[in-house]
Amino acid sequence: MLRKMLEKDRKRLKRKVHIRKKISGTTERPRMTVTKSNRRLSIQIIDDTKGHTLVSASTLEKELRNVKATVAGAAQLGEIMGKRLVEKNIKSVVFDRNGYLYHGVVKALADGTRKAGIQF
Repeated sequence: MLRKMLEKDRKRLKRKVHIRKKISGTTERPRMTVTKSNRRLSIQIIDDTKGHTLVSASTLEKELRNVKATVAGAAQLGEIMGKRLVEKNIKSVVFDRNGYLYHGVVKALADGTRKAGIQF
């Protein structure tokens, strides 16, 4: 069991490195990165040229504690993130799925952000 989990994490980290070689966030088009676990979801908007996090949303925040790490919860978190980006006048981002496969929670999160009017 442990060997299987270590192999799964190794493969995800390999995908992550491969993705990060190609994409980078700028001031005009920052990078939107997703972190997920079985219980929590987190999104950050990062300007890689300065190394600053511009906006973030997480299920650890007090007002978002009721959002679960499900497909429906991810869509809700994505819409909240989209609203925060519109408030900061950010219209487009580069999507960094952080090595996770683009389906389920990650896809729902991206679609929720798109629904709020953010392009990527």
